Amino acid sequence: MAVTPVATSRDYPQMLAETNHVEPAPRRVRAMFGGEQIFDTIRARYVWEWPYYPQYYIPADDIDPRFLVDEHHEQHLRQGTARRRGLRAGGLDRPGTVRVFGDDAIDGVAGTARFDWAALDAWYEEDEQVFVHPRNPYVRVDALRSHRHVRVSLEGITLAETTAPVLVFETGLPTRYYFDRTDVDFRHLVPTDTQTACPYKGVTSGYWSVLTDGTVRDGHQDLAWAYDYPTRQLLPIAGLIAFYNEKTDINVDGLRLPQARTHFFK
Repeated sequence: MAVTPVATSRDYPQMLAETNHVEPAPRRVRAMFGGEQIFDTIRARYVWEWPYYPQYYIPADDIDPRFLVDEHHEQHLRQGTARRRGLRAGGLDRPGTVRVFGDDAIDGVAGTARFDWAALDAWYEEDEQVFVHPRNPYVRVDALRSHRHVRVSLEGITLAETTAPVLVFETGLPTRYYFDRTDVDFRHLVPTDTQTACPYKGVTSGYWSVLTDGTVRDGHQDLAWAYDYPTRQLLPIAGLIAFYNEKTDINVDGLRLPQARTHFFK
């Protein structure tokens, strides 16, 4: 019996930024809560609280003070000492969701505020809404049509196979292989109600778990997804389906890829 060769090394670039790296953000950044604009700035800072992506830190002078509630509590964080505040607007309250940094903060952070992303109703870069976290300026995401032969399987069951995939290359993650729906065997997939969002791709329109021996085993949940309405930069993946490299077996041109280890699966 022929043995499928297995790739033995990582084939995608890692992230470069380290924790507490700070850079200026050239984009206009705004956020809404309770029908009110909480801040509007062209002086935001990217702060990497961990290597995968940054958060926005907003100059305190660019925040509408009417919507901040001083909670008279200081916190000693890795970036420096911060005074905790809540949000109040449109009859809504989000206590403990803002931290304003004082003079002892690391370079570039003093005098800025860090908002919990989910506490705000919507964030905008320029006039486009962004999801989950800021788009990392050190990340490139490309979606390219290919004629590589790609097969996805799990426990010997073929889930999808194509010679016309769309490959999504994203810094810090393994290549994702997107399949036309006619190349996916839906007999082995069960739709779920899961929905996630990505700063680069948008909001998912569907997730699927994988059936093996007539059941969805532990660890086989939500292994495939689709973006029917992705961001304009990723339009080539509209309506296509991808599978997590971390949990399935992927063969590309006869070479089986190693199951990647990423922050999505510990």
